[in-house]
Amino acid sequence: MAKVMTKGMLSSNTDEWGTPQYLYDVLDAEFDFEVDVCANEKNHKCPIYFSKEVDGLKQDWSNKRCFMNPPYGKEIGKWTAKAVESAKHGAIIVGLLPNRSDTKWYADVMKASEIRIIQGRLRFNDGAVGAPFPSVIAIWGTPTTPRVVYWGE
Repeated sequence: MAKVMTKGMLSSNTDEWGTPQYLYDVLDAEFDFEVDVCANEKNHKCPIYFSKEVDGLKQDWSNKRCFMNPPYGKEIGKWTAKAVESAKHGAIIVGLLPNRSDTKWYADVMKASEIRIIQGRLRFNDGAVGAPFPSVIAIWGTPTTPRVVYWGE
């Protein structure tokens, strides 16, 4: 049985993929986030969030517990680089990202202290079907031995 996807999921109509609430809730219970570093009025997960207008890339993330689901377009490498740098200054950043190990920016993901490879495909933006790509959770700044785990049901 073929799955039907919306045009936006297979095109560049948007580079924003709204975090599934259940996934955020599990991560927030573990990390107790203070700020959503790249969000908007409709999709922010924390009371404190950085919108496009505020530009989270220009903000100081030092010593904060940050949730990051960046736009998945050409600028994604700026977000992963910011996560790596901010972790050096005491931040803990949990990033929800496409699992695209063949890209240049993915080298920053490999610098994370933990990588959780999500089993299956997430349903973004309250989608009726899974995303057309696999996802990963990268955690920068935690004081653990680096590890990669499969995470999911």
